[in-house]
Amino acid sequence: MELVAIYVIIIILLALIYNFLNGANDSANAIATVIATKALTPLKALVLASVFNLAGAFAFTEVAKTIGKGIVSTIGLTTTVFLLVLISGLIGAILWTYICTAAGIPISVTHSLVGAIMGAGLAAGGTSVIQWQILTDKVFLAIALGPFLGFVAGAFIFSFISWMLYLFFKNTPTPTTARIFRKLQPISASFMSFSHGMNDTQNAMGVISAALIAGSFLATPSGGQFPVPWWVRIICGVVMALGTLLMGSKVIRTMGWRLTKLAPRHAFSAEAGAGLALVAVSLAGMPVSTTHVMGSAVIGGTFFQSLNRIRWPEVGRMFTAWVITLPISALNGGASYWLIQFWT
Repeated sequence: MELVAIYVIIIILLALIYNFLNGANDSANAIATVIATKALTPLKALVLASVFNLAGAFAFTEVAKTIGKGIVSTIGLTTTVFLLVLISGLIGAILWTYICTAAGIPISVTHSLVGAIMGAGLAAGGTSVIQWQILTDKVFLAIALGPFLGFVAGAFIFSFISWMLYLFFKNTPTPTTARIFRKLQPISASFMSFSHGMNDTQNAMGVISAALIAGSFLATPSGGQFPVPWWVRIICGVVMALGTLLMGSKVIRTMGWRLTKLAPRHAFSAEAGAGLALVAVSLAGMPVSTTHVMGSAVIGGTFFQSLNRIRWPEVGRMFTAWVITLPISALNGGASYWLIQFWT
């Protein structure tokens, strides 16, 4: 078997491992609130998340294009070096994501992959092979924009709901309104999972498709389109669901119980707000962190009601992980490339 084919197979296997961990960390965020309020059992929430994640992955592929083509340019690199960059990037992202997931810390799995591929690209070809304009216009902007949009959307929806309850249902007992929002949560969680599929699910899809194109196993249509085969979308969706099922419990516990004291209307506001924010950035092809958006929406939905409901030490722990994810992953990716080069 040719070396290029071997590298492509390795990339597919590593991308699936990465997607498994993506399911254990980022995808778990999407259903944490619906489980925390007991609107759905964990098994029902997982089935719901899997179906709508897959639907989102089939609906839109602009983020896969950004991940697959927008970080490291193939110009100036040989095919084997470009594939080694992808292998090193995946290894760097897998290491950091596994450590944080095992510790129950929600991180940006997207930024861990972006940082690791960028670090490997720098090690392989220097700054000239990094597509800085795309990183600046889409990736780095998304890092700042995602949490802001999530916070604002979560806060706005919760404030609107509270206002409507005060105007029209102020004599309705709280347990009754809680039951209503608990019944609405499967709808908001479905929307959240669909929007997650439009964004985070596409990370591994983008890397696999980029490897298939680089290895000439997949033709590139004219017009700058980025093809993602149907079988790539299906296996990525299935493996992500397995990650949430087998390893997602720790992150679900952090996002659902430790950040703030969630009632059904808080959870509904966070899911709907985060879903809207994710759809907006996905349509722009910006790979954003579901963790950032969902965590900010959860806090935004509580912030203007009572700061005492927010568990600030847990927020600080998660914020620290967010800040250091990109640079640590870049170091992981660069070190992985250097070690692979040393042994090959």
